[in-house]
Formats: sequence, structure tokens, C-alpha cells
Amino acid sequence: MTDVIVIGAGISGLVCAQRLRQAGYSVLVLEKSRGVGGRVATRRLYGTCADHGACYLKPKGELFNQLIEILRDRHIIQLWTDTVYQHQSTTGLIVQSSATCYTAPDGMSAIAKFLVQKLNLHITNRVVKVNLTSENSWCLTLENNEQFHAKALLIAIPAPQAADLLTPLGENLLGTEFLKNLQSVEFNPCISVMAGFPHNSQPLPHWQALTFNDHPDLGWIGLDSSKRLQLEKPHFVVQSSANFAQQHLDTEDLQPVGNYMLKKAAAYLDLSWLENPEWATVHRWRYAFPRTPLDVACLPAQTPLPLVCSGDWCGGSLIEGAMLSGLAAAQEIDGQMGNQLSADRDFLDFVREFSTNSYTIDN
Repeated sequence: MTDVIVIGAGISGLVCAQRLRQAGYSVLVLEKSRGVGGRVATRRLYGTCADHGACYLKPKGELFNQLIEILRDRHIIQLWTDTVYQHQSTTGLIVQSSATCYTAPDGMSAIAKFLVQKLNLHITNRVVKVNLTSENSWCLTLENNEQFHAKALLIAIPAPQAADLLTPLGENLLGTEFLKNLQSVEFNPCISVMAGFPHNSQPLPHWQALTFNDHPDLGWIGLDSSKRLQLEKPHFVVQSSANFAQQHLDTEDLQPVGNYMLKKAAAYLDLSWLENPEWATVHRWRYAFPRTPLDVACLPAQTPLPLVCSGDWCGGSLIEGAMLSGLAAAQEIDGQMGNQLSADRDFLDFVREFSTNSYTIDN
């Protein structure tokens, strides 16, 4: 029996798990993928790495600024650029806007690897069923039929996935309003193309990050190789618009889709060599950006034992929203379980004690 099980090792789940572990609860994190971070994702390929999910951090609220400061002090992130360019689809002009952007030289997933320290983590098995047992515990069944029991449950995955998992429990247990809110959240999808090019690819752009305004197919492009500490062959990450990704939500072979995106980017940016990469890999994010987020920091169910949902779809979006939602979920679970969280020692003070980004994974 574990005090709290967290489903999902994205930023929200990791922040909640660390906050509760700090308070003395036993916590188990279950993640269906091979690594941690969720959409704070890095793909390692062809001797380099590319950030195909969240591409950088932008300082916003005070708490998030403090987290960025900790990550900088630990040399996990560094300043990437202070300018994000915008491509106007009607005029073709590229205009600049001030935007302080931080990124991780070892890949954005290094942020999650830092936050997962000291947590009990179990990966590569999906939770397929949740039950409330007659012994008054949550029972979670994995796809390999392994089972875990807990007194409290945090669901830190995209709302549509959480709805699929929890809806079988029924309105009588979860509450009509809880299910209605959970099922109301919708996401925009995104397709990311990672592409590498020869050393002699010229001319290289003068920008590191560029947003396409109102482009029917393209959303964003970044010179991802400029994040790395060592001089590398140029490689880019190109992300699609939401409408374009929606058209290809069920396309089995995404490679032609990625080639089309590179060709479009080459034409619009007048960089003809962009459509002839040495290598290219395509990834589909079905739940990339919350389109209809809830106006709450986390979503608790009215169940006999604590059950709370969190994520960037609660009260905001992107990494900062996920962090704040995770902290709110920890507060909610703690309030239902006994109020062990100490007011005089906050989460960021605790995280400052972490000295490395090493972590152990239990298969």
C-alpha cells in the first residue's frame, strides 16, 4: 500500500509527487513511456538530440521565475535567445519581438530528469483500469496485469486520456460535475519534424526561433542545433499549425507529411536546402496544447478517497501552468489526507537541495 500514486511523469505529476514526498508521504509515479517529462521531450538521434515538444522556457510568474533560477544555478538550462521572430504570411516579412527564452543544452527532458530525483518511478507500462476496492483503497491495474494500491490518486495526464481511464468508475462515484468538467477539455494537436542537414548548408538563418503567424500549415521553427554546447551540423525542429495536424491526426505514415512541412518552410523562408535533409524524423502530439482549459488549478473528484486531476489544462497552459497545477494538486491531496505539508519549507526550497540530474528508473 502506497500513500499516493501519481499517473504521469510530466512536469505536473513530478512537481506534485515531489511536494508530497517532501511532506513525508510515500509516493509512486507510474509512467507509460520510457522516460520522463511528457511534452517536455527530447529525442536522441543521429549523434545529437532535438527538442520536439516544448522547445524553451519563458519566464512569467514569480514562482516559475524562481524555478528557472534554480535550473540555471544547476547548469541545467541557459539563455538561448532574447528574440523570437515572427513570419507574416501575408507580407512574408520577418519581424522580431523581445522574448527571453531559456533552453537545456542536454535537451529539455533534462528539466524533468532533475525533478524526478529521489522519486519512486515505474515506467513503460500503461495504467488500464482504476477501481475503488472494498478494502478502501485505489487499485490500479497495468497493461501487464500488475496491480498497485494507494490511499490517494493523482491523474496527471491530458484530460481526454484521464476521462477514458476514469469514466468507467461512473457518475455515482466521481460526481456528475467532475466528469462534465473533465470531458469538456479539448486539445489542439501538433506535428513535429526533426531534420538534420550537412555542414555546408548555407545560408544559415540569423534567427534561432521563428513563429509563423496565421500560416495554414506551419506553426513554429527553431534552429535546434544552436542550443547545443558543441558545434554541430545544423538541425531544425519544425512544428505544424493545429489545423494541419488535425488533418493528419490518423495518418499512419507521417514521413511524407514531414517532408511536405520542410518543403513549405523552405519556400516561405527562402532556404531551399531545408527540403533536402540528411535525416528527418516526425512525431505526432495528439494532445499538444489545451484549447479549452479549465479555470481551476486542479480538478478534485468527490470520492471517498482522494482523487485529483492536474496538468497544464488546469488554470493555464505550458510548463508554468503544469507546475502550478501540480502544486495545487499536492495541496488538495494533503488537505484530504492529514495536512502534513509544512508552511515554513516550500517546494522550491526543497528542490534547491537537489545537486544533480541523475535518477533511477524501475522497469
